[in-house]
Amino acid sequence: MYIFLGNLSFVEIWYTASTVPKMLSGLLSTINSISFKGCFTQFYFFFSSGATEHFLLSFMGYDRYLAICHPLHYNVLMSTNKCWFFSGLSWSLSLVWALFPIIFISKLPFCGPNKINHFLCDPGPLLELSCMRCASTDLIITLYIAMVSLSTACFTFISYAFIIRTILRIPSASGRRKAFSTCASHLIVVSIFFGCIMYMYIRPSGARSFPFDKVVTVFYTVVTPLLNPVIYTLRNKEVWQVVKKMIRS
Repeated sequence: MYIFLGNLSFVEIWYTASTVPKMLSGLLSTINSISFKGCFTQFYFFFSSGATEHFLLSFMGYDRYLAICHPLHYNVLMSTNKCWFFSGLSWSLSLVWALFPIIFISKLPFCGPNKINHFLCDPGPLLELSCMRCASTDLIITLYIAMVSLSTACFTFISYAFIIRTILRIPSASGRRKAFSTCASHLIVVSIFFGCIMYMYIRPSGARSFPFDKVVTVFYTVVTPLLNPVIYTLRNKEVWQVVKKMIRS
């Protein structure tokens, strides 16, 4: 679990660092411009970090499924080497996966004032600036993003469905309450993250409302990374014991 949490913490540093500093500089100064290369560099790190989080959350859901549903076989089914393998696989797949939308959109011709109606470089606002935008272009990008988002979301929620079924079979009411209190908070954060991603990227292009999109984007770029440390570490008794030990020493 801690291997996955370490990777999740690291990827969220990149995830927020790729967008939040530029957003804050735009709010605090009158210079809101970004270069063409800078825009697509931000796009790449933002998308690859988001995809890595998709894969990590799905593997973490599987890890929790094994720990709760198959506790006696957990050390065999999910060894330390397998945790590192799944973590490395998440990073590798994401870094390669994010290349296609970057290359595809950057090759499109852009015309007009080139003003992005967003606080970050995202596919929707960038496609709005293209002179050769068509329905097939939007469909290709939507299907490509949906391929990862829907598959990882389904895998994650199926894992949690089996976890909830196992928890309901716990004979002790206090045991069920303790397990639900832990899993419910994890599931809420995962649901917010996947729900916002699906709303933003897996919907008809004509249904876009950029002012509302900016609000939704704040949830999965700022709010979810802010909640994850609280959910995954500060509520963990072992983490608190280590913190207290460090303070005392």
